[in-house]
Amino acid sequence: GVWRQTRALLFKNCLIKCRTKKSSVQEVLFPLFFLFWLILMSMMHPHRKYDEVANTDLGQLDASVLVNFVIGYTPPTPMAREIMKKVAFDNFEDGLITEEYLSEEELEEASLLKPSNFVGVVFKDSMSYQLRFHDSIAMSSIYMESR
Repeated sequence: GVWRQTRALLFKNCLIKCRTKKSSVQEVLFPLFFLFWLILMSMMHPHRKYDEVANTDLGQLDASVLVNFVIGYTPPTPMAREIMKKVAFDNFEDGLITEEYLSEEELEEASLLKPSNFVGVVFKDSMSYQLRFHDSIAMSSIYMESR
């Protein structure tokens, strides 16, 4: 029955392993070698943990850089309007010029018309955004764990 076939198959596999010792040893040693190599590589590049940075006053922002500066944003949701209002009026005395756009395409067209003093902000949701400059996209930085 089943037990006799299983025992014959196990005996056959043992014979094959005994007759092909070189490949059998390789089957065992190669995974151990790669495991050792991975451990060695992880020890060479340890995980760095950075301490917290204390809150410090960075001083006044040079407002002359922000003369005629335009910040465009999309989509025009109530949350985005509130955030942009805070950015424009709470942080700067004269206020920045903020413009809302209905779509990202309109925002890109506006950035092509005013490339030197225009920054676009695309709100993905209430907690994330992308900054769009004339020729690039800047992603908000997110701390990533090490490999």
